[in-house]
Amino acid sequence: MLPGLLTALLVFAADQLSKIYVMDLMKDGAIIVLTPFFSIIQAWNTGISFSMFKDGGMAGTAILSLIALGVVIFLLRWMYVEKCKMVQISLGMIIGGAIGNLADRIRYGAVYDFLDFHIGTHHWPAFNIADSFICIGAFLIIVYGLFVAKNKEEK
Repeated sequence: MLPGLLTALLVFAADQLSKIYVMDLMKDGAIIVLTPFFSIIQAWNTGISFSMFKDGGMAGTAILSLIALGVVIFLLRWMYVEKCKMVQISLGMIIGGAIGNLADRIRYGAVYDFLDFHIGTHHWPAFNIADSFICIGAFLIIVYGLFVAKNKEEK
């Protein structure tokens, strides 16, 4: 369980430090264009992934925060019984990201997003470091479940 907890702590710290840095950098609200397809922006997400359910107000924020807390508790229990270190680390990525976004929701009433990928005027929804680790952790668990765990069962 320790590798997953350490990963969660590192992901949470990276997420929060990156948000503090970018918030400070973006005080004037400017957009920083780094490449023709990637910019640093300032976006507040009051909903969940890709700004879905963003019109819930304070009640929505409270409900989403409680759901996130429930997911974190579920994942911590899974991590506790999980024997595979890779899965523990993957769960740590998801937990650290979820807690990072939950901290934003509690502190600001919304999640701070700043990574903006786009092609011309077509933008992918803005996201942050926490979102990235949540996706990576989920992807690794899926790969493990589909390929590694299946091969272990066959042997």
